[in-house]
Amino acid sequence: MVITRNRADAEDLVQETYVHALEAVERLRENSNIKGWLFTILRNLWFNQLRKRRNSPTIMEMDGDDYTADSLVGNARDAHAILVSNEDSIIVRSAINSLPVEFREVILLREFEELSYQEIANVLGCPAGTVMSRLARARAKLRTALTDMGSAPNGFEKRNLS
Repeated sequence: MVITRNRADAEDLVQETYVHALEAVERLRENSNIKGWLFTILRNLWFNQLRKRRNSPTIMEMDGDDYTADSLVGNARDAHAILVSNEDSIIVRSAINSLPVEFREVILLREFEELSYQEIANVLGCPAGTVMSRLARARAKLRTALTDMGSAPNGFEKRNLS
């Protein structure tokens, strides 16, 4: 979702990744990192799709899933805690989406997918040192974006993004 910024595109991309992975599974080396291999396929497919879409119009899809009452059923938190959590999530997601692609993808791979620096380097096809510097710049840009949005999420300034 962070890479595509669209639920339908993200679902299609994951399906396409699995199709390509199944076709290429015999080329996977015995001691390979499967998660990194899948992310490499996903990233390459995404860039190929972006190249194809450059000249075509963008279609926006409205998805109401995030605002249904069903998501609150069985949740033990009070309404205020849910509201604050949703607001924090929206703020952070918006800040991440405002980052340039090279920073957004390194944040995604490290913070959300919990890949090591070397695994990220393999996925992105760059040295681990580049990953570390890109990640440091991405975190700085994310902090700036959150500050510029007026208010960081509750407790965000105290959290460590490493």
